[in-house]
Amino acid sequence: MSSSIVFQVIALLALCHVTLQSTSEESTFIIHMAKSQMPDSFDDHTHWYSSSLKSVSESAEMLYVYNNAVHGYAARLTKKEAESIQKQRGILSVMPEMKYELHTTRTPLFLGLDRSADFFPESNAMGDVIVGVLDTGVWPESKSFDDSGFGPIPASWKGECESGTNFSSKNCNRKLIGARYFSKGYESTMGLIDETKESKSPRDDDGHGTHTSTTAAGSVVQGASLFGFASGSARGMATHARVAVYKVCWIGGCFSSDILAALDKAIDDNVNVLSLSLGGGNSDYYRDSVAIGAFAAMEKGILVSCSAGNSGPSPYSLSNVAPWITTVGAGTLDRDFPAYLSLGNGKNFSGVSLYKGVMSLSKMLPFVYAGNASNSTNGNLCMMGTLIPEQVKGKIVLCDRGLNPRVQKGSVVKAAGGAGMVLANTAANGDELVADAHLLPATTVGQTTGEAIKKYLTSDPNPTATILFEGTKVGIKPSPVVAAFSSRGPNSITQEILKPDIIAPGVNIIAGWTGAVGPTGLAEDNRRVGFNIISGTSMSCPHVSGLAALLKGAHPDWSPAAIRSALMTTAYTVYKNGGALQDVATGKPSTPFDHGAGHVDPVAALNPGLVYDLKAEDYLNFLCALNYTSTQINSIARRPFSCDTSKKFSVTDLNYPSFAVVFSEQMIAGSGSGSSSIKHIRTVTNVGPAGLYKVNVISPSNLVKVTVEPETLAFTRTNEQKSYTVTFTAPSMPSTKNVNGRIEWSDGKHVVSSPVAISWT
Repeated sequence: MSSSIVFQVIALLALCHVTLQSTSEESTFIIHMAKSQMPDSFDDHTHWYSSSLKSVSESAEMLYVYNNAVHGYAARLTKKEAESIQKQRGILSVMPEMKYELHTTRTPLFLGLDRSADFFPESNAMGDVIVGVLDTGVWPESKSFDDSGFGPIPASWKGECESGTNFSSKNCNRKLIGARYFSKGYESTMGLIDETKESKSPRDDDGHGTHTSTTAAGSVVQGASLFGFASGSARGMATHARVAVYKVCWIGGCFSSDILAALDKAIDDNVNVLSLSLGGGNSDYYRDSVAIGAFAAMEKGILVSCSAGNSGPSPYSLSNVAPWITTVGAGTLDRDFPAYLSLGNGKNFSGVSLYKGVMSLSKMLPFVYAGNASNSTNGNLCMMGTLIPEQVKGKIVLCDRGLNPRVQKGSVVKAAGGAGMVLANTAANGDELVADAHLLPATTVGQTTGEAIKKYLTSDPNPTATILFEGTKVGIKPSPVVAAFSSRGPNSITQEILKPDIIAPGVNIIAGWTGAVGPTGLAEDNRRVGFNIISGTSMSCPHVSGLAALLKGAHPDWSPAAIRSALMTTAYTVYKNGGALQDVATGKPSTPFDHGAGHVDPVAALNPGLVYDLKAEDYLNFLCALNYTSTQINSIARRPFSCDTSKKFSVTDLNYPSFAVVFSEQMIAGSGSGSSSIKHIRTVTNVGPAGLYKVNVISPSNLVKVTVEPETLAFTRTNEQKSYTVTFTAPSMPSTKNVNGRIEWSDGKHVVSSPVAISWT
């Protein structure tokens, strides 16, 4: 989960992707129009939209008119009015407003970007790449937006720097070239923004948006740290790219009508990459505003990178699974912030902390379990008002993780007079350690350690403890490991599309921060910092967004699918010592449902050898394979499209850089032989020199036969395309069975690798 965000904000922002229920009769709807069906009596589609709206409500006004992400508008309507407008000619769908959640420096060195001068020549093309970020806005005074050395703003840029509360056009520069805010959908449901609590402007009063945008494309800042932790040069992935921010998230949430409006503007503004560290539960693609807007962006050549979500390690927990979106999970870095707990019985346990104060408590102190210092049934969670001050004063308190923010637990202990805190993970988080900038001496320990500590507390009549803080340590192994919170597959909408696509650093990430709140985000936290360390797939997503910008600068002619393919087929799933990538949730090797293609390797992605390319028509054929109706496809494609009835469409024909193979019981029973075969067709494009590629199948299991035809692909020129077919044959197996493998093509220099995930239903 995202680290250290103010409780009141998270309680409202961490909202499921659910239909909004307004206390009034009216609510916001997004009306998708078939623009091609505009009657001849109208000379402008906006007039047609207005007439459509006025025919059901004289008083209703359009909140937004959409021209790029979708064709249509947003308006406040009663349920009866929405049903009435749905019956009109030219209306594709009427969708209720949805609410989304935010998914909340050593990284460049860890990814090998310290060698970028050798691999990523800093050409003028890099300065022409624009990364658009949809989030909580921007703190423009951050040093990460320094524009020293930047040339003129790219001629392709068509955006603006909007003014508002505590923000003016002068806050933008040649680095931060655009800033907009979108609040009409939010305000129509939640009421007017309280400008004493948050800025009705692009200004970031939360911190999340500044962190994600500077992670993607922040300038180099020497001497950056959080209270001395993670000290060094902070830099985004694409330091020479430009940044454009689109504020769509407010204290009360992120609303689909505002998100669509931002996507609409970003497409028109001519951004090259879009980064969205937000999402929610899954809907069919034609009902998902992010998926719909991302399709339009993809058609304009814009790569859309989205966070996978923080609902791991549960299966089927992913967000943003449309195949035209790059879905990013989270892994760890090789850096940690150790804080050791020393018990009165002489035993020591390791934990992590970003507490800034004395390097250790001065002496052994009384130690108590919060559940035994409270009259509340959930006193062990250290929620507000649950601790008895007389029983915790001057003591170190053990709190269990869950329900309320980690940093708030420490604040509760401090308010009750506690001298320190030990925060213990429960089964939901296992032994994953996420560091926080606590307000009192505190350390976080894993579930296994927490259980051992509880045994000590119950067995010793006078338990004592102290905490020792060790600062920053690097070279932690193994690393990376898949974060426990990172959402997992299979893909709940289309199981034949493997998601997530890739993982990137998302645990304890340092990046720019707002000056409006402290590093914990708590109201009582009066500390102000230029950089903060937080965690979540919100942090891994902008890593990939920035890396995509680097690839776009190096290869301006590559499509979004080609860039994603390069990142995926060069990702790694083994450590340098040959060991398999680990999952911190299980302590065992991770699977493609956890890490997708693997952990991103940007230097290798620059020269992938072959790519799996895709065009809009390929995705439309994919929708045909899902048996979408013409109206449903039109809602996504924004134009009439009918599936060719003479063709047989299959989801296994989508030219994806990974393989998700699903055997159904009905399919195997229908074969009559006790086993069944599934064919996947792929086409690769040569983006390197001429060469002969040979296939290597790392078989998932002796239960599954994998055949690739042909076994060699000969390329004589750049951009030449070759196709191959993979046949998977397997017997019936229990529906809980999953096996994994890889298909690799190599010319001796490049290794083009695709994960294989096989499951039975």
